[in-house]
Amino acid sequence: MSSTFHVPAAHSGSVAVATQIGYAVGILSFVPLGDLFERRRLIVQLFAGVALSALLAAIAPTLWVLGLASVLLGLTAAVTHVIIPLSPELADESERGRAIGTVMTGLLLGVLLARSAAGWIAALWGWRVVFALAAAVNLLFVFLLRRRLPALPPPNPLPYREALRSLWTLFRTEPLLRQSTALGMLAFAAFSAFWTTLVFLLGTPHYRMGPGVAGSFGLLGASGALIAPVAGRLSDRRGPRAVVTLSLVLLILSFLILWTLGYHFLGLVLGVIVLDLGQQATQIANQTRIFSLSSKARSRINTVYMTFYFLGGSLGSLLSSIAWMHFHWAGVCALGTGLLLLAALVHVAGARSSSIA
Repeated sequence: MSSTFHVPAAHSGSVAVATQIGYAVGILSFVPLGDLFERRRLIVQLFAGVALSALLAAIAPTLWVLGLASVLLGLTAAVTHVIIPLSPELADESERGRAIGTVMTGLLLGVLLARSAAGWIAALWGWRVVFALAAAVNLLFVFLLRRRLPALPPPNPLPYREALRSLWTLFRTEPLLRQSTALGMLAFAAFSAFWTTLVFLLGTPHYRMGPGVAGSFGLLGASGALIAPVAGRLSDRRGPRAVVTLSLVLLILSFLILWTLGYHFLGLVLGVIVLDLGQQATQIANQTRIFSLSSKARSRINTVYMTFYFLGGSLGSLLSSIAWMHFHWAGVCALGTGLLLLAALVHVAGARSSSIA
């Protein structure tokens, strides 16, 4: 992208920021509709939006147009979080964590495989082909979901304006939601800080590796996807708070490994594996906790949580680009470690409240 539009690498990082901002706004705008409208129709329409946005990105003549397409892509890609709250609705109460873990395994494997495939496709045929293929695949899903997905009536039909107002009410009245939101936001900020700048690290004279190799690091994240059902079952048995504690330890450890061993290839590999394990365990535990709050407001609860989650991702991407420009890899790792230590303080503070599980 930097070569195509003749801009510095840090400027092309704005594409990731634009997508995450769009994703956060899309979650805030579209995901509450899962509590209000028939969900099959909503899901199909959003997949169509993803296809059109990806097509616009593929033909973007300037970085500004690509940024706009990325915002639209993020907006419509929020469809995944219309789907996720369905899993505890379809599972027994004692297996909610396992159900969420199973669905998240599929989602995470898709993200990780797409990350790897996109890196090699971009290296072989250019970044525009990545978006063109994404448009084609999502258009295919429009037709498949329309035929195969059953009708899914809303659990709690409300006027849209009232549903949006209720988001603040949920955030204000549910301490568990507030704590989980803060934890998720800070953890994903650190996670995004790493992935936004990994391609910069691999492009340095120390490594001299292209986007294909950077994308292949996503395959290492399969370990994170595989831990999703394990984290779900552990949340059912030991409680999600214990899983959050373990996941924060893993996340902080991963950045310490990346900080000290990031310029050694095996150290970088180890750090990525531990990072993905910790991040996905955090996500499963947090969603298990918040989906237990209300069966009639799961889409809106997920809206609150995921809006802040991806705002955290945008902040992490932005701050990591700045940290890279001024302090390079050490600055990125210091940023990630600091964000996670702040998350640990939030977690410890929550343990003092008897109202937080």
